[in-house]
Amino acid sequence: MRRGIGAIALVAALALAATACGGDGGGGDNGKIEGTVTFWDTSNDGEKDTYKKIAEDFEKKHKKVDVKYVHVNFGDANQKFKNAAGGNSGAPDVMRTEVAWVADFANLGYLAALDGTPALDNESDYLKTAAGSTRFKGKTYAAPQVTDTLGLFYNKRLLKEAGVEVPRSFAELKKDAKKIKDKTGATALYLRGDDPYWFLPYLYGEGGDLLDPRTKKITVDEKPGADALATMKDLVDSKAALTDSSDGQENGIKAFQDGKVAMIVDGPWDIALAQEGKEFKGGKKDNLGVAAVPAGSKAQGSPQGGWNLSVYAGAKNMRASQEFVKYMSSAQVQKRTTEELSLLPTRKSVYEEPSVKKNEMVEFFRPAVEKAVQRPWIAEGNSLFEPIRVGVDGVLAGGKSPEDSAKKTGDEFRKLLKDYK
Repeated sequence: MRRGIGAIALVAALALAATACGGDGGGGDNGKIEGTVTFWDTSNDGEKDTYKKIAEDFEKKHKKVDVKYVHVNFGDANQKFKNAAGGNSGAPDVMRTEVAWVADFANLGYLAALDGTPALDNESDYLKTAAGSTRFKGKTYAAPQVTDTLGLFYNKRLLKEAGVEVPRSFAELKKDAKKIKDKTGATALYLRGDDPYWFLPYLYGEGGDLLDPRTKKITVDEKPGADALATMKDLVDSKAALTDSSDGQENGIKAFQDGKVAMIVDGPWDIALAQEGKEFKGGKKDNLGVAAVPAGSKAQGSPQGGWNLSVYAGAKNMRASQEFVKYMSSAQVQKRTTEELSLLPTRKSVYEEPSVKKNEMVEFFRPAVEKAVQRPWIAEGNSLFEPIRVGVDGVLAGGKSPEDSAKKTGDEFRKLLKDYK
């Protein structure tokens, strides 16, 4: 018989109560858990092999637990989970959730609250910014696993051959683009035009934001929003940047790996992948540089991102799922992913590990994360990205003016957020 969301929520509440009272939630206490845990991993191609091995290592610690690892492409994962959870069939026990998904999924009743369960181990060790994205309406629905923001990846060899410095602003980047092209044959920048997340540094750089949750006011359609779109359009029109309306992740990193572009705005999750390219692999590893995202005309800013671990409200093995989340977000595992993938930990203690302190990419991104701009953790937060994507595409590929696209984006926001003005 199909269980509705109310029934799922009741199952989660009973499991939580059993755990809090010392019950085993159907899996025994720590060290004696058993059963199957299905894990949906949404990491990228450069990370998934490591995460698969880490998930399998949980079975070595808990001999009676079978972890069914499933890799799900990031672009498909959100809707796939909603379809499965909403239909009460096929949802994973544990999912690696993008930070903006947590409030959305929790609001729909699809996630189990983790307060008071083994999943949340040593909570005081989490970075404050990372922990913020796990909470919704006073409850915690995830454990922080990875935090991140965007930076400017640059090819040291190409910039040196062109005789230019790392740009501190998009205006400087545009100014140096012709010299880079003439001296090296490479385009200065690959501009992600397919993913709304990459619009945010341009928006913050013009002193703007998407909205103000305190006053419930939409701000994306104000002058900074139009100026941000104009900056992106100018970089492409002037040939300072290449862009795509789709497949930006694959096309962008490939162009950077091969030296077809000198720079790309990207995050720590792509460090390992970038280093697999001919410009950076082997003895050329030091050719990869990372700097702050260039500033706009008013400011410099980059969005807080990252990944959390959530438990499905209808998980069949709640206790084992909670223990799996505890393990996957542990300091030990975070240290490993930092060493192998240069991903940013969410635990303060991991940053004190000698191997982590020596990782120059992590050491750059840590202060960048601490200064990252918090996105609004509202249930509709993830749905705001589609209007942004349409607006950016309209400017870069559809011939629409930045002003018209900004206005249209604001109008779409108001349709989604009925109580915002």
